[in-house]
Amino acid sequence: MKHYWWKILAILLLLYSIIMGILGKVPALPIVHETIRNVYFHVPMWFAMFTLYLISVIYSIKYLSSNDPKHDLVAVESVNVGIVFCLLGLATGMIWANFTWGAPWPNDPKTNGSAIATLMYLAYLVLRNALEEEQKRGRISAIYNIFAFPIMIVLMYILPKNTDSLHPGAGGNSGFGDFDLDGSMKAVLYPASLGWILVGTWLMTLRFRIRKLEYQSHTAAD
Repeated sequence: MKHYWWKILAILLLLYSIIMGILGKVPALPIVHETIRNVYFHVPMWFAMFTLYLISVIYSIKYLSSNDPKHDLVAVESVNVGIVFCLLGLATGMIWANFTWGAPWPNDPKTNGSAIATLMYLAYLVLRNALEEEQKRGRISAIYNIFAFPIMIVLMYILPKNTDSLHPGAGGNSGFGDFDLDGSMKAVLYPASLGWILVGTWLMTLRFRIRKLEYQSHTAAD
């Protein structure tokens, strides 16, 4: 039971955040109106993605220093699950943008930067599949991953804050916390973010165990 407490916590946090995200009280705001509830779903996707990409780059560094194939498997599975959350973040953002800005994909630096970062991590997976020799694949993809992470931070967070952007907290716009993310919303957003991070980590560990069994089976066959 002691090994499963965080998984139970993840389920409880998601149930709480979904119920409160739909039924809880939100501030009455112009333009966004009830769509402000999307913050409980859109923002946690990015937090989960960022956490998984961070885990991936940490294990890429570990792989380069140890040549342990398990570290390489953790790195790639963290990216695999992180991309799922990235796509969910883009999808929820497009729905929200269509309501608030009148188009699902406005010409916005943060939106465009997110798309470029997504393609960059998809290229990481393509690169891995293009290399057949195990150690070469692990080392080259690990180096790529280490450079991709800071570029992703620049594209999604640093550049939008210093350019004209429609997103809150970027391009001189006030962040949500400055005017409408009150205590009741934080009480839902923070648990939702933690819940999705835990779920993402859970999915990554499941995929890692499957890949590890496949690797061991392949090694034994050789």
